[in-house]
Amino acid sequence: MPFVRIDLRAGKSGAELRNMSRNIHRAMIETIDVPEDDYFQVITQHGENEFFYDPNYLNIKRTEDMIYIQITMKGRTLAKKRALYARIAERLHAAVGIRKQDVMIIVTETDVENWSFGNGIAQLAPQEEVGATTEKE
Repeated sequence: MPFVRIDLRAGKSGAELRNMSRNIHRAMIETIDVPEDDYFQVITQHGENEFFYDPNYLNIKRTEDMIYIQITMKGRTLAKKRALYARIAERLHAAVGIRKQDVMIIVTETDVENWSFGNGIAQLAPQEEVGATTEKE
């Protein structure tokens, strides 16, 4: 159920964006057990006055190919997250030539009741018991 937002500077072709997207998804399949068809991503390219970063923060030398990847998902273990970070960086480097130093990944964890995949239903949330009281707004 991960939702992925990818932000980078403008200039990549549609084919390059699809390649990045598919490789990020493949890394999630390989490391955090995401099903093949659980594929929801948004990519936004930004102009030079819309995309900022420190080129040397934590002694990591970044270039204009910097990419932000924000993944919203249900919690995973630290070991799985570390494997995910490494695999995304490896795949993007091999497939698209993005330096590992230019890949920043942010994971935001959320519970399953905070997701609706359509029809106004929280498909993954626990089912409410018949006759149970609900919270008032």
